[in-house]
Amino acid sequence: MFHIDDAEINHIRENADIVEIVSSYIPLTQKGKNFFGVCPFHNDHAPSMSVSSEKGIFKCFSCGATGNVFKFVSDFENISFVEAVQKIAEKVGITLKSQIVTKKAKKNSLEYQIMDFSSLFFQNNLMTEKGLTALNYLKSRALDEDTIKEFQIGLSFSSNSLYELLKTKKYENKTLVNLGLINQNGLNFHDIFVHRIMFPIHNINGETVGFTGRIYQKDSTPPKYLNSKESYIFKKGNILFNFHRAKDAIRIAKKVILVEGNMDAIRMYSVGIKNTIALMGTSLTSYQIQELKKLRVPIVLMFDNDSAGNIATYQNGNLLEKEGMNVSVVRLSGEKDPDDYIIKNGVEKIQNNIKNAISFLEFKLSYLKQNKNLQDSEDLANYIKEVLENMKDTTDPILKEITLKKLSEDYGVSLVTLKEELEKIRKNEQIEVKITPKEESQNKNAKSADSIHHILYFMMNDPKYILMYKSKLGYFKDANYRGLANEILAYYEIHKTINLADFLTYAESSKLKEEIYKITTSIKDENINEQIMEEYIVAVRKKMKEQEIKELKEQQKQELDENRKLNIAMRIQALKKEV
Repeated sequence: MFHIDDAEINHIRENADIVEIVSSYIPLTQKGKNFFGVCPFHNDHAPSMSVSSEKGIFKCFSCGATGNVFKFVSDFENISFVEAVQKIAEKVGITLKSQIVTKKAKKNSLEYQIMDFSSLFFQNNLMTEKGLTALNYLKSRALDEDTIKEFQIGLSFSSNSLYELLKTKKYENKTLVNLGLINQNGLNFHDIFVHRIMFPIHNINGETVGFTGRIYQKDSTPPKYLNSKESYIFKKGNILFNFHRAKDAIRIAKKVILVEGNMDAIRMYSVGIKNTIALMGTSLTSYQIQELKKLRVPIVLMFDNDSAGNIATYQNGNLLEKEGMNVSVVRLSGEKDPDDYIIKNGVEKIQNNIKNAISFLEFKLSYLKQNKNLQDSEDLANYIKEVLENMKDTTDPILKEITLKKLSEDYGVSLVTLKEELEKIRKNEQIEVKITPKEESQNKNAKSADSIHHILYFMMNDPKYILMYKSKLGYFKDANYRGLANEILAYYEIHKTINLADFLTYAESSKLKEEIYKITTSIKDENINEQIMEEYIVAVRKKMKEQEIKELKEQQKQELDENRKLNIAMRIQALKKEV
């Protein structure tokens, strides 16, 4: 792990103009003291992100994303905090003095070692005389040696060749079986992958976690493709094939192309369309969706040209759209998949298809027409209702207007009627909630938490608010908030000052990191002054006293000694006066 001294990090931040760094990623426009741009961390249409050179922070007033220059680069490029510090140091011409410290032992390092060793064994097999038939097959599929090496494609031999080799390395049979490399039959062990071309599967860090084996001989035993079984290092739903290679290309291209099969991704990558990754199944998992969401780029779905591919496009597109992601679609014609399409038509034609990708909404309009006779009034009415149902979550007002006008013109339905129907569908989605006494109580607690959040936020911004907290409040009853206040106090004692940008750097190594970012994200109003701080302190003191009264009343009920009961009653009365 690369450790960078706090003082060095602060020196880098002070020399990095956050406006200059952020504007190298997104366009910014100056309004008064601050600069504004379209927030890259949510589906933003109007400039809602403010960047302050004076404070050294960015903040989105819509989604709440906030942080200093390191946080912005880390989140935008989907890299670690330390990588962001290194990148910014390079940008501002500062050479890091910090040293590399010893790396901690990686979890499951033995398992990764076994998988890497097996992958090298398969790769070596392919380049031997016995691998010539498989190598010629790959070349007949227009895969050159550079691509074969890039994707570490290999070959499995007879039923015991891998097992016999792994035995010489003294690896335990149980581990080999758990990794899905070996099968056990009674006391006998044999390879799972036999006479197959082997495609290694990597996780997001580029570590080999599994394999896909493909038959290549006409008399081979099905299935055509055989995947590793799931293990503690290989969870199919956590993997997107080629993701580790494609990350940089995705950032450069500012879009990601999602295909169905491994060979589709390999083919696209080999012809220069390197921002391509493949599903490990037909349906995206929530984990995969979140990984895609972190990229913050539009997604182009390019699935197989068959009915299953059509369904997969509709289902996965809906999942992505619900997460507020920008989705477009390419439906290839003439060939089954991108691999065959490129072999038959060449790279230029598929690039043209990508340039002319249709919006996901446009795809849905076409998809929903399937098996409907739009000359029939009932089918037409059902079709329009389905389209409107699919439009209810659309946030793009221009796309919505164009779609409604198209429906109106194509099918002779009044635009006013369509808009009214869409509004009805949206309203039906909203459930009216009546506030019960319990919910009112929760609402009061939420207001109290909001006051505490503001106090802590003020303390992170200026030492004078730390002093106000110490003299007028001193502590919070809640242990988490008290812990965070103590973190701020400790930081102030060491540095004799505080500002939000530097404290957010400190937060990266704090146990309360998530709580700190939660608070800075939750504050929408940045109007900071001593009078407002005083109001929040009064509100929190009042809440604490009310809580103490409640606790004393419970204690009074349990107390048997009359004198003690009287003392408690007097304490309650005194607190009520203070409240």
